[in-house]
Amino acid sequence: MPAGVLNDVVLGYQLLWNAQRQVAGVLLTLDAAAGHTLAIEPLLHTVGQLWGSKAPALTLSTPSPGLLTELLQACPTTLASLMVDSMLLDNPAMLQHVQHAGRRGLKLVWHANGDNARLMPGTAMHFSQSVSGLSVDDTLLALRLALRGKHGTPGSPGTQSLHQASPVQAGKIYQDIASRTLAEHCLDEQAASALLGWPVEDVLHGYRQSGIQPGQGVMRCLVKAIDSDASMDDIEFWLGQDPVLAYRFLRYTNSAGLGLSREIDALRQGLMVLGLSHTKKWLLDLLPHAAHDSNLQPVRQAMVLRATFMADLLDAGESEALKRELYLCGLLSQIDQLVAEPMANVLASIPLPSRVKEAIAGQTGPYWPFLEVATATESTQLDLTLARCQQHSFDLEEVNLVLLRTLATLK
Repeated sequence: MPAGVLNDVVLGYQLLWNAQRQVAGVLLTLDAAAGHTLAIEPLLHTVGQLWGSKAPALTLSTPSPGLLTELLQACPTTLASLMVDSMLLDNPAMLQHVQHAGRRGLKLVWHANGDNARLMPGTAMHFSQSVSGLSVDDTLLALRLALRGKHGTPGSPGTQSLHQASPVQAGKIYQDIASRTLAEHCLDEQAASALLGWPVEDVLHGYRQSGIQPGQGVMRCLVKAIDSDASMDDIEFWLGQDPVLAYRFLRYTNSAGLGLSREIDALRQGLMVLGLSHTKKWLLDLLPHAAHDSNLQPVRQAMVLRATFMADLLDAGESEALKRELYLCGLLSQIDQLVAEPMANVLASIPLPSRVKEAIAGQTGPYWPFLEVATATESTQLDLTLARCQQHSFDLEEVNLVLLRTLATLK
């Protein structure tokens, strides 16, 4: 890796979700760090080394027209797609670069800037995909059609015409979809290619009274791992793939009914003390009540991604116990939204390490900088990411390296 190449760039990401509620790709936004000159070709080479063949589909974007021009010229056609903002196509020189990149086989994604943005027929041939939002009017129309379709009878007169009338077009990517109903309309009814981002707040709003149960898929994988005599590392991995399951496990292992002689404040410790046979019995008792809502999968996976990134940010020389604490800190950082309880009540119900509680509840302590940096990278606000890294004395090169490695392992 060329020395310092990741020290000159600031990165942020957003995830794309398909109809199966799985990661369809990663949008990686980049720009030069303040006061730095970014060498595009070494950067692309480094990203290519880290982004293996099993990594998700990658799309690159940048707010800098100058960097976009360099990316159009240098981005390998096998590495990534490149997003181009619609406003930039008014520039004849940029349009020429787009045309040349399209001719050399680079996959281009047209990004609609504003409700009135339109992809002209003469330019459309250069783009293989588009990303756009819905105007207020189109949002209201799509919601009306979605609600009428839900309350109607499949195959009833007018059902097909409702689908044809929707402003949501098959095969396209939509962003800023804030409604669960609208997300289902886009992906399940209109066959949109993917959503950029996920309507987390609206999905969780539906569980504001009852909270969320652990997901059935993760629980079955955990039972299977126990049955197959998997390693303790693998079993702990699956237990940590669902924040609600991890939380419920810690509550259970510390319940008065078990009568354990010491507090359990780590997942691995709980597995060792409780035993795998008892853990399996507990899981099987929970399974009939497991959550089946696929719309929760993006919510869980985003939290697991945050936890993984935070743990990997810790220096390689640090102990595995500290990495596990950091992982738990990231995993439970939004647990109040999942279980529909005030965070103070949640944290009072389980004996978490003090460093974890300080970060989540008090925004202080040694783990808070990790949580703040991780949260900042989950958007395209690159100035905020840079500010957080500088504020907490994080090495930008290390943050970028860990972020790319973490994103490349998404499935």
